[in-house]
Amino acid sequence: MHAGAPGASQPIAVSVGGDVPRPFTLTATVLASMPRRTVRAADHGQPEASYEGVGLGDILARAGAPVGQALRGPAMATYVVVAAADGYRVVFALPELDSAFANQIVLVADRKDGNPLSAREGPVRLIVPADRRPARWERQVVSITVRKAGD
Repeated sequence: MHAGAPGASQPIAVSVGGDVPRPFTLTATVLASMPRRTVRAADHGQPEASYEGVGLGDILARAGAPVGQALRGPAMATYVVVAAADGYRVVFALPELDSAFANQIVLVADRKDGNPLSAREGPVRLIVPADRRPARWERQVVSITVRKAGD
């Protein structure tokens, strides 16, 4: 799985960029300033836990990715690549992260059961409770990159 990378003792510094007008670095301060959400879910056969963080869609909106009414036409071919410290990558179509299209949350979590994530999981990770298999529940997230299909 994901091992040998920075953990919870490391500061949060996730690059958010790609085809967006306002790239930024997601830090603990930025996460704390954004709307917080909590989901209950179970990872890889583990007991259900409470994860807290910020919706990936909210992070992308802050970077200026098209959301809501702006997500139409060519923007519908936009996708998001989330990379982990060990090089593992997962992909989402932008519409599946927009509440105007999908009734799911993809959480960029920094807390589990009220505590910071463990070194094995964090400092931030993805929680995708709607996925039947937790293969996109990525640990140790280091970057979030927006791309347009065909580029």
